[in-house]
Amino acid sequence: MDSKSVSSAQRMLRKAASAAALFVATLAGCGHEAQVSAPATPQVSVIAARRETVPVTSELPGRTSAYLVAQVRARVDGIVQKRDFQEGSHVSTQQRLYQIDPAPYRAALESAQAALARARANLASTRAQAERDEVLVAANAISQQKYDNDVAAQAQAAADVAAGIAAVRVASINLGYTDVVAPISGRIGPALVTQGAYVQASAATLLATVQQIDPIYVDLAQTSVEGLQLRQQMAAGRIKLNGPDQTPVRLLLEDGSSYARSGKLEFTDISVDAGTGSVSVRAIFPNPDHVLLPGMFVRAIIDEGTDSHAMLIPQEGVTRDRTGRASVLVVGPDNKVTKRPVSASRTLGESWVVEGGLNDGDRVIVSGLQRVQPGMLVRATAVVASSQPQPPMASELPARAGQ
Repeated sequence: MDSKSVSSAQRMLRKAASAAALFVATLAGCGHEAQVSAPATPQVSVIAARRETVPVTSELPGRTSAYLVAQVRARVDGIVQKRDFQEGSHVSTQQRLYQIDPAPYRAALESAQAALARARANLASTRAQAERDEVLVAANAISQQKYDNDVAAQAQAAADVAAGIAAVRVASINLGYTDVVAPISGRIGPALVTQGAYVQASAATLLATVQQIDPIYVDLAQTSVEGLQLRQQMAAGRIKLNGPDQTPVRLLLEDGSSYARSGKLEFTDISVDAGTGSVSVRAIFPNPDHVLLPGMFVRAIIDEGTDSHAMLIPQEGVTRDRTGRASVLVVGPDNKVTKRPVSASRTLGESWVVEGGLNDGDRVIVSGLQRVQPGMLVRATAVVASSQPQPPMASELPARAGQ
């Protein structure tokens, strides 16, 4: 074979080798693409649902109201001579607030005292006359009619003395009313009359208002539905109440901060308001620093008891549909995802309190929900649920609130 033929054969062999190498590379690339495009099993994080004791609380809106309220009104007619208090200050019981002109009432008292003295003198005279006539009538020196008249005159004089005593007492009381005093201890509001104003007892002129705000009431409104659910859970044995004398109440102020002192429930109304469908609940709180003022809007958290059958599921693991029904995704023993409707009506910390729909040990998906659908096969990684923080209790009082 000549050299030209050998060169041609070598070139053909090199082309065949290159084509074979390209074919193998192509097959390898196709196999790699097939391997990459194969769907991967999604991975999710799950927690194991466990029943535990969960505090049962109610957060109710309400307003503060004074423990005692006294409207200071005029009880006699007259001109206000002076005011003896500073607006907004603390006043004590029987502290004088206003002075009404006492001159006419002092004169009325003196007149009543004089009339009483005259009645007493007349009583002494008629008594002596009756005593003398008693001896004379026994000796038939005077007629029985004369003696009877003297005895009647003595009784009338005694009645005049009693009326005089009452008149003196009334005049003394009216004179005392010219000193307008505080009926209770507390914080006094603005003065509603000024010096020189004419006040009337018949019109019950309002002079000022005194309010005792330590302790202070908080009037709350609980819907009748919430009250019904609570009673049903109590009847089923799911909730154990602490008792009315031990039920603590915490307070959230208008700015969202917590009130430093805890209170207690006073009473719950037994009637439902037909207009609002709510039941009135009253709590009492100590207020030594006067942080709470009457009329403030607050929210009270009432610790009503405990529920030993509930489960705490992180909020990211619970979803709701358009109608508001709650559900969770559960990984079954075969690692397939199922959708489970649950009952979750309230939260505690960062978790939903699930009261039904789950069993002990159910693996609830809390991470990766967007990548899975019911029926899919998943790889589940267990995570430890962080311990749920209990609602912060306000500092306990050294004694019961309101005492």
